[in-house]
Amino acid sequence: MTKKTIEQVEVSGQRVLTRVDFNVPKKDGAISDDRRIREAIPTIKNIADRGGRVVLMSHLGRPSGKGFEAEYSLKSLAEHLSVLLGKPVAFPSTDCVDGAAAKAVSEMNDGDVLLLENVRFHEGEKTGDSAFADKLAAYGDVYCNDAFGTSHRSDASMVAVPKAMAGKPHVCGLLVNKEIKHLSAALKDPARPFTAVLGGAKVSDKIKAVEHFIRHADNVLIGGAMAYTFLEALGKGVGKSRVERDQISEAKRLIELAKLEKSDVHLPEDHVCSTEFAESSGDIEVFEDEIPEGYLGLDIGPETQSRFASIIAKSKTVVWAGPMGVFEWRPFRIGTMEVANSLIDATAAGATTVVGGGDTAAAAEQFGAADKVTHVSTGGGASLAMLSGDPMPGIEVLDDA
Repeated sequence: MTKKTIEQVEVSGQRVLTRVDFNVPKKDGAISDDRRIREAIPTIKNIADRGGRVVLMSHLGRPSGKGFEAEYSLKSLAEHLSVLLGKPVAFPSTDCVDGAAAKAVSEMNDGDVLLLENVRFHEGEKTGDSAFADKLAAYGDVYCNDAFGTSHRSDASMVAVPKAMAGKPHVCGLLVNKEIKHLSAALKDPARPFTAVLGGAKVSDKIKAVEHFIRHADNVLIGGAMAYTFLEALGKGVGKSRVERDQISEAKRLIELAKLEKSDVHLPEDHVCSTEFAESSGDIEVFEDEIPEGYLGLDIGPETQSRFASIIAKSKTVVWAGPMGVFEWRPFRIGTMEVANSLIDATAAGATTVVGGGDTAAAAEQFGAADKVTHVSTGGGASLAMLSGDPMPGIEVLDDA
């Protein structure tokens, strides 16, 4: 999946319509984590420094799609980006496709940067509407996708816009190129032993990933709440742990598949449990094998932590997608922290280590692994989709290298 990059096209004097992922978390109206904005800066600077006119489009949150909503406006993001770039970033209007926005784009000079208002203020963004896409497409001479986090979606700005720009270059930005390089390499020909570490709350979110890695990895380590659906499928007592009853038959099927594929699936053999789903109340105990009634599993136990660490240490390629427990709470963070530390050690020993986005990226950051592994993906669902071999519509529409 090698795609043409922004570095391979002439941008001087060209309007480069660039889809970025500025869907950043906010608290009390202020940006609480600007990592996604910072990740886009190399692409923005690459275009502007070569005389391109950078027209940025993004979504933020989940507005209704029925027009402007102040809490989802990108105005404060334009101001923040301006500080990061050290130059003005135009923000012309409360509507990405009105006359004011079109006029501002037409009056841009070489090297200018402009951010359009939230594309999801139009319901046509989520439906992939071609009429809405045509209006956005009119702003660009070159289309650039640097929004890996939404590349698994068929939103208008990801697919219909580049299609409406037929005959013009469709390229990936530096961030998306880096994601493709690392994630597709982890899939294409991984050095072995190849280990996948999967966690998180829901089996239903990761069924495809579990199946993919059972077929392709040597070891599949399963932690997090999703492990309890598999343990229930094996007839183990899991107390009042979270179990997706409608996924038990799928869990049984995947366990049988692992036997056929000769892939080793490793489930927790001990558990850090509590009588309450809370950080500082409830009776916290460690149980081996089965969890008694009244308790729920909130982290993998010390024996499982040690076993998982040992498997990771012997691996040449490791993909990690999903925490091992409720790592945001101090009593239930050790399992996730030990996996992070194991990835640091494996990387130092020469292994290729890839961390999926979302909660896993946040955990890697929290436990000091983010800059000590091979690659941390910026996309949660997108990285999981690519690692699972799912279609990536926002990447497939780009020009091949």
